[in-house]
Amino acid sequence: MIEIQAKIHDKFSIEFKVGFITRKRLAISDFVMNTWIFVPHSLDINPMTYDKTRFYRDIKSNVRLITPVYLLRDLATTDTLPFQELEKAFRQLSSTPTRTATAEYESQVKMFASIVKSALRDEYTHIINSTIEEDRCYLTREYLANIRQVTTKFRNLRKIINVSTVHANTLEYFHFGDEFISNVVEQHVNKLQDFLSREHPKDYFVLKKSMQELLKDELHYKWEKNYITVNTENKSNNQEFISRAGMLKKYIESDLYLIARKKRNTFLLEQILFSIAAGMSMVFATIVSFSFQQKYGNFTLPFFIALVISYMLKDRIKELMRFYFAHKLGSKFYDNKVQISIKSQQIGWSKEGFDFISDNKVPREVMELRGRSSLLEAENRRVDEKIILYRKRVQLGRKQLLNISAYPIPGIHDIIRFNVSEFIRKMDNPEVPIFGNDAEGNSIRVHGEKTYYLNFVIQCQYEEQLEYKRYRIMFNRLGIKKIETF
Repeated sequence: MIEIQAKIHDKFSIEFKVGFITRKRLAISDFVMNTWIFVPHSLDINPMTYDKTRFYRDIKSNVRLITPVYLLRDLATTDTLPFQELEKAFRQLSSTPTRTATAEYESQVKMFASIVKSALRDEYTHIINSTIEEDRCYLTREYLANIRQVTTKFRNLRKIINVSTVHANTLEYFHFGDEFISNVVEQHVNKLQDFLSREHPKDYFVLKKSMQELLKDELHYKWEKNYITVNTENKSNNQEFISRAGMLKKYIESDLYLIARKKRNTFLLEQILFSIAAGMSMVFATIVSFSFQQKYGNFTLPFFIALVISYMLKDRIKELMRFYFAHKLGSKFYDNKVQISIKSQQIGWSKEGFDFISDNKVPREVMELRGRSSLLEAENRRVDEKIILYRKRVQLGRKQLLNISAYPIPGIHDIIRFNVSEFIRKMDNPEVPIFGNDAEGNSIRVHGEKTYYLNFVIQCQYEEQLEYKRYRIMFNRLGIKKIETF
């Protein structure tokens, strides 16, 4: 199965979080994801102005394991695998503080903190998207109670490793996880409080005290532990907190990120075909030389002219054939291959390719999803909308995934970020002066916003399943405005 979540990452970047989820019964899972990007002609993005090098400079891919999924209430109320593994690692460290035990303890802290973060996020999303009005207060109360339970259970484990055999520097790993969890709790509860106060003020009035008590207790705990907190008196500058929170996030999630070694996918084939091109051009030059030599003899003017012309044409033929083979390779093969591994164990690979294509090479289902208006179709008769095809294929081994961890790892996330800075170079000004009139016929000068659209149609193939997704990006010279999902 392939799952996709799209969001605005920053002012000029969009992010597609693509989940490749394997089936338990399959030894090897094969995924194909084809993305057609429809670009307005006015942006002047075409094969001459936007080649493979620029495209791969604008796209960034981070591959990581999918965080094991646990309900927050299960973490709070039952003896789940994360707490079992955590306590086992803590006790092993305290009794035999070897390098192996230290590494396992650190790894379990990171994994537990990542699991808690995902559980908090999923439950928060469930509450704000809940359509059952009467359950909202219950869900929020449970959310707050479960947070207290989970954080208390985790913090009580510190006593196991607060012993003479565990070095203070090693104990710091626990505090890194604790501080990260505290930050995540604060941010999610604050976001929930903000949502309820805006969208459901009646529920907020009932729940306000419980949320504020939790936030107050968490703040006092952070002060007690000397963790960095948000300075609410300086609303525009919290550089230290943001920097620290970012470093903690990278540290905690570092064990989930996979090693992805990228290399040219067609390098050997390219060299073989280019050698063939050189050989064929040499055959042409040799035939011309032998023919003129046989007819006019050695050291004659016609033979000399034939040698010069054949040499000139030989180089041109070689370059033309190189160009032809390169074009065919680009359209039939993938550009790059990425070996995906963790802890020196390969778990799969991915391939990617980029090409500009014409309308007649786009599947009918994709064109229907694109949904061009009649005006755009009329415009396309004069100047074509440019179409980029980005192809990705991923293969994962189920057995290799199972051997990574004691936790059930269902697959990987490929976090793809696409920067649109190259697309804004030839845009018009974001504000356009226009005239309108009131009911009396008086002219009124106002300003309108000039925007452009990128349409993404994504085809996902897995086993016998085939599905399509469409996203529309609205942006202008000031950056990305919004993402629409169809």
